[in-house]
Amino acid sequence: MPRPFSLLLGIAGCFVIGAAQAFAEAWPDDDWPRGATPTGEALAAFESYAFPERDEVSRLGVRSDAVVVIRDGELIYERYAGETRADTPHLTWSVSKSLLASVLGVAYGEGRFRLDDPAARYYPAFSAHPQVSLRHLLNWSSGLAWQEDYEYAPVKSSVVAMLYTQGRTDMAAFTAAHAQEVPPGQHFRYSSGDSNVLAAALKGVVGAAAYPDYPWTALFEPLGIRSAVWETDAAGTFVGSSYTYLTARDLARVGLLMQRDGRWHDRQLLPRDWVAFNRTPAPSYRPLEDEAVPGGHWWLNARRDGAGKPWPNAPEDTFAALGHWGQALYVLPAARLVIVRYADDRDASYRHDEFLKRAVAAFARETGQ
Repeated sequence: MPRPFSLLLGIAGCFVIGAAQAFAEAWPDDDWPRGATPTGEALAAFESYAFPERDEVSRLGVRSDAVVVIRDGELIYERYAGETRADTPHLTWSVSKSLLASVLGVAYGEGRFRLDDPAARYYPAFSAHPQVSLRHLLNWSSGLAWQEDYEYAPVKSSVVAMLYTQGRTDMAAFTAAHAQEVPPGQHFRYSSGDSNVLAAALKGVVGAAAYPDYPWTALFEPLGIRSAVWETDAAGTFVGSSYTYLTARDLARVGLLMQRDGRWHDRQLLPRDWVAFNRTPAPSYRPLEDEAVPGGHWWLNARRDGAGKPWPNAPEDTFAALGHWGQALYVLPAARLVIVRYADDRDASYRHDEFLKRAVAAFARETGQ
């Protein structure tokens, strides 16, 4: 029979071990660890919104291609539609911008640049705009005369010309040739051109030899991402605005990295101050109704200047990487959720807030699921 003191130590030791196990973090290795999939009315309501009957003729309405939900580092839900499967690298469109921000964050943590460095220091073709800093570009506030229109005004669209016509061979140079309309930092204007100048500046930051592999060595490989494809233009510059492809499960790894403040296992892959910058509203932004607030190449559910949250039914600390036709990587730290949605939305039916409201009801632990 153990002595009372020894017994006390044994009980204390079991408590410490049990507490450590209770708070052990789940991380994906080759695949995601699996958690219990919720059931019940909340899940049915979520699926009725996210995956309605799909009309491949009109291509109207909510058209989710994939939804993956991670809670506390465990995969608890996934569903695919159309031609998308678990192993399909899906075009992310402008989610690419937030991925670029994460790649730059690794370089920032390596001490390769400062946010207020002039962009032209790393991309000399941008020398006509000496006052524009990397911070300005990350906040989409370069002040360049840029028109970010797609199907609705293609003739006047800077982004359509950059991606598909006269700018497609060298997208950063095409952007650099735009006039300085207002001083940098004074006016928010969403710009895929700003993002592609950042992608060109990354080459100067890390060096031409390291550049072709840098997104993989810096970000994708440490996270265990194997599906990533990132297209370049004819100048060899990554199309940081638009052209990354990843499986939904792999994109969720980036979301978990951001949910855990840039830490991956025991490694602080992204500095905490970089993640804080990503999640800080751009100073030049003036709120519009139902519009997510821009941060450092991420989108925020933040209140600004007396305006309400853009997504009222989601926690205020929710932030996201968003792309054309409904691509989204949502990070909900308060709910301990990461949600990837790939889609083929061709009209304005889809609503972030409605999706997030139903997702929180179905998947957050507070529901008791």
